[in-house]
Amino acid sequence: MVWKSGYEAVEVGGTTLHRMIAEVAAELEDKPALIDGSTGLQVTYATLASRVERVAAGLAARNFGVGDVLALWAPNIPQWAGVALGAMAVGGVVTGINPGYTEGELKGQLTDSGASILATIPPLVPAALSAAISSGVREVIALGEAEGATSILELIEIGDAVPEVGLDAEAVALLPYSSGTTGLPKGVMLTHANLVTMVRQLRCMLRVGEGDTTLAVVPFFHIMGFMVNLALPLASGATVVTMPRFDVGQFLTSIQRHRATFIAVPPPIMTILAHHPMVDAFDLSSLDLIISGGAPLGPDLQQAVGARFPSAAVGQGWGMTETTVGVAGTDRRLGTVPGSVGRIMPNTELRVLDPQTGDDLGVGERGELWARGPQVMAGYLNRPEATAENIDADGWLRTGDLGYVDEDGNVFIVDRLKELIKVNAYQVAPAELEALLSTHPQVADVAVIGRYDASYGQVPVAVVVRRGEVGSDDLMAWVAERAAPHKRIRAIRFVKAIPKTPSGKLLRRMLVEQDRQTA
Repeated sequence: MVWKSGYEAVEVGGTTLHRMIAEVAAELEDKPALIDGSTGLQVTYATLASRVERVAAGLAARNFGVGDVLALWAPNIPQWAGVALGAMAVGGVVTGINPGYTEGELKGQLTDSGASILATIPPLVPAALSAAISSGVREVIALGEAEGATSILELIEIGDAVPEVGLDAEAVALLPYSSGTTGLPKGVMLTHANLVTMVRQLRCMLRVGEGDTTLAVVPFFHIMGFMVNLALPLASGATVVTMPRFDVGQFLTSIQRHRATFIAVPPPIMTILAHHPMVDAFDLSSLDLIISGGAPLGPDLQQAVGARFPSAAVGQGWGMTETTVGVAGTDRRLGTVPGSVGRIMPNTELRVLDPQTGDDLGVGERGELWARGPQVMAGYLNRPEATAENIDADGWLRTGDLGYVDEDGNVFIVDRLKELIKVNAYQVAPAELEALLSTHPQVADVAVIGRYDASYGQVPVAVVVRRGEVGSDDLMAWVAERAAPHKRIRAIRFVKAIPKTPSGKLLRRMLVEQDRQTA
């Protein structure tokens, strides 16, 4: 069975992201496009368009052109947009890098991506210069002033006109890296057509427009941050308020000060919105759309956020880097059914396959979700075997997510297929137990992993961050009252924090390794 979107199809490709944003800028010259959340400095659409042209001209003068890779190693700041779009304007490929990376991790992505230019903030310049030496980077550009690096001001002062570049819609424009939670990080090749089509798909469902202001919390190097917090709003005439790092007080203050209308955040921030006492001290009534993404969100938490923000549509979306962020998502007018990741996006098809037999499954039956649409990546950089393993000859992408579709077309994610715990031949989904434990009043955060057991093969164990005083025996007994015998937690380890990616995904592999060392 193939599920298809109930939304009208959007145009596929036909332009590029920087041209799409340039058209908006020509109409909204004096409107703020970006606001630095730390300083309050505003960048109008006219200024943004000018900076994109100046960056493009400066890069072209340095023989940076079609197919060359520019790496951006910086937090969420307004300069991110001008540099990224400027590189794309001359046919370049942009790869964002986590500013929290060590020098070794930075070097790894620079080498793998083949970056020739690295742009970064002044405090990171020393590490950038060191990594550049052995990774093939020929120039480091500082988004400010820093010894040993070319200043961005020097780059944009070049007076040459922007060269006319005939860009193929199928050419790669963005090279984000997969999270690496199930293997080594891989460069995901996203084309100009992928980007502009996803903007239209998102706009159809989220209905973002000129009257919107969003707070960019998710890092721009992450596909959710780039597409939902940056590309979509700028291509729709909205205003983006950047946050270089998350702080609860600054987050709530910025929503109130800038009258943010929509936010897209990972599950940990949804927990703050639902339960943190500081929320009541701020006027957050401007919010009318709250989206969660990056990891599954339990229905109870989604409902708790909805109860605290009754005038907002609260929902979640689902996708991956390989789908340019989205496969299913929230409708701004309707929200999503609690626990569901929403409805299938325009131009998108979905199948549910039995992981064992490969047979197509029907309504309500759980299996691996496969997706097809114009948002599916061109492939993994320099990894044809990995690409072939994940995308079949008919263009279907294996998502690795276990889920189902209900009779109304709502998509539900049960768990990652490879993260299932097999207890005496029964499959246990960690996300199900995590959702259950998260409802306990003394549990602040939780992750569930499988531990080897000679009798049962595996047993579920929980890694818990406590909100208050509670013992492991009490928690295990509490779960036992609410779950089938094979799902019962067999051990609990208390920790101060659970390791996660910037998008909120659990780093289960790290937790499993820690468990092996302590068990």
